[in-house]
Amino acid sequence: MPYRFVHAADIHLDSPLKSLALRDVELAELIGNATRQAFVNIIELCLAEQVDALLLAGDLYDGDQTSMKTARFLADQLARLQAAGIGVFIIRGNHDALSGITKELTLPDTVKIFGGRAEMVPVAPRDAAFDVAIHGISFAQRTLRDSLLPKYKPPVAGAVNIGLMHTSLDGTLGHDEYAPCGLAALDAAGFDYWALGHIHKRMEHRGRAVVVMPGMPQGRDINESGAKSVSLVTIADDRSIHVEARMTSLAQFDRVFIDLSGIEEWSDMVRALDAGLRQARAGVACEHMVARPIFSGATKLAWRLRHDADVLLEEARRRASLLGKNWIETVEIRCNVPGDTESGPADALTELYALVNQDILASESLRIDATAIAEELLPHLPPECRTLLGETPAQFGDVLTALVRDGAEDVLARLHAKYEPGDT
Repeated sequence: MPYRFVHAADIHLDSPLKSLALRDVELAELIGNATRQAFVNIIELCLAEQVDALLLAGDLYDGDQTSMKTARFLADQLARLQAAGIGVFIIRGNHDALSGITKELTLPDTVKIFGGRAEMVPVAPRDAAFDVAIHGISFAQRTLRDSLLPKYKPPVAGAVNIGLMHTSLDGTLGHDEYAPCGLAALDAAGFDYWALGHIHKRMEHRGRAVVVMPGMPQGRDINESGAKSVSLVTIADDRSIHVEARMTSLAQFDRVFIDLSGIEEWSDMVRALDAGLRQARAGVACEHMVARPIFSGATKLAWRLRHDADVLLEEARRRASLLGKNWIETVEIRCNVPGDTESGPADALTELYALVNQDILASESLRIDATAIAEELLPHLPPECRTLLGETPAQFGDVLTALVRDGAEDVLARLHAKYEPGDT
């Protein structure tokens, strides 16, 4: 008989939602509860597939943000697996390293939480042709810059060796570097399967070992867009390993790109928006879609879209609601005014637009001034809002540049609403 398990990571139960809470309270409530529903979906998958174990590779919840209500929910769900004879193996990552909840909570005997020192748990699967050894080590503290691999116990001879590890691997854009470890080093360790966590995007590697980063089971904002999954893993009698991605999310975030090139009438823009949302919805398998329409292209509506961005947002929300269980997180406007080579010299507003984009926004003095204003404002923001400007210097710079550019576009759009060609 094969040995089968579900491998999940980065569930972030009840993590606080910053940007969504500011924009739409109802949507924030949906996504806030979605992490719980995704975990229920994981439990249901384990039960339906009658697996031997559930492996959770870190960041089950968010450390000091966790309440006892969340912990009770977790215990109740894990008790369902205990009743079915399914074992659970958990390591802590950088987010749940600080949590004291698991120390205070009585979990089923079938749950193993690895500590800050490497351990190996022998498993004798029912009717399997081989023994299994599950290895793991948890983050003892949130910041961990050294590789954990040298601390793992050696693989058990004759057994199928499975390692749980929370790691940034060799580094991934948008993720801080924690317990870095290369794929070559994991291959050379002598393990058969590495159950990883930390990176929120799915990744599979097949070398000497099968190395899987399952991604997260539920996205929480537009930067965690796309389908989200866990891994259903089967180790056959011949020790071959089959990995299957299973979707678990209640709601899927997606950017919907809408090209308005050549469109001149608002009604035509609405038709393009409707078509874009319908096409995006057709590609989403889960119950809810949370979309961010991104309008681009050269169109005479460019100024109006920016000036009436609030009207555009409500129009997008109405169109989405007509499709059922569809939400609009916000809209982005990247349109530009088409060049008109037949109308003679550019008018005053067009010249101003070119001056702003080509000279002012690219100036070092503007960047310095904007940075100083943002840094002065930052300490006065509520703690939950401070990461909206990025969590690293590079992210801070990118967000600031985008905000300045959007602000300039909005000012120009308002000028355009009051401007008549020929004005100077």
